[in-house]
Amino acid sequence: MIYHTYVPRSPLSQFVAFLWSSEGDNLPSAQVRLLPIGSMELVINLGKDEIPLFDPHSRARCGSTRGIRICGVHSESFIIDNDSQVCVMGMHFKPGGGTPFFALPAGELHNQIVSLDELWNHRTGELRDLPDAAALRYRLLEARTLETRFLVLEHFLLALMAQPPERHPAVDFALRQFQRVPMPTVRAVTDQIGLSARHFSQLFRDEVGLTPKLFCRVQRLRQVLYLLAGKEHVDWMDVALTCGYFDQAHFIHDFRTFAGCTPTAYLEQRGLHPCHIVLPN
Repeated sequence: MIYHTYVPRSPLSQFVAFLWSSEGDNLPSAQVRLLPIGSMELVINLGKDEIPLFDPHSRARCGSTRGIRICGVHSESFIIDNDSQVCVMGMHFKPGGGTPFFALPAGELHNQIVSLDELWNHRTGELRDLPDAAALRYRLLEARTLETRFLVLEHFLLALMAQPPERHPAVDFALRQFQRVPMPTVRAVTDQIGLSARHFSQLFRDEVGLTPKLFCRVQRLRQVLYLLAGKEHVDWMDVALTCGYFDQAHFIHDFRTFAGCTPTAYLEQRGLHPCHIVLPN
């Protein structure tokens, strides 16, 4: 599999971490469980105008989306298959970065995967004049080089945010704090902001997609996964304490909740990306 990334220009870089492209022939037939990452992802299948959906428990196919879909911020894992990853592009938003492009609170896409045109069918005002999802996919297919495809995506997103919205400074401050290691408590951050806990929680959920407490749990797991990258032998107690868990029991409970397996099983099944688990056939 060939994987490329592209970091967009400002002001897009304030909201989008990177654009990506993945291509590979003769991929092994397998399902992959994607663990929560705390941000939105836009996925574009250039192979065909469809991406299958799978039940997270039975792993059976349960429908599909069109070839461009938005994965809202998840606090649950979901499943993809290699058959739909032969020629794929996408964009990885920063936490809270997807909201400017979809004109609805991020919390409404919590644990949701929907076709992009389903979201954009209700666009109003100047947004009506922008190309729809099908037109965007067509432009990407017409592009002759990967560099051109990245530029097509970048220009399209820049057109969507001709006037970049201002994110609430309390949310910006909290996101910076919550990505530290070790992570401060939600209460410690809320005390510095000067908003009531209830008001801040709703504000944060609208812009990021999760409540502050749930975001911190997902972010803590993400820190664990990247800490484990490349390691075969692990001191689990050290990992738990480094990432801010009370003890090993707390760590294992949270890990099983989000990953659906024990930390030891994760090491045996992890994929090329730290947030991927390759499922047995």
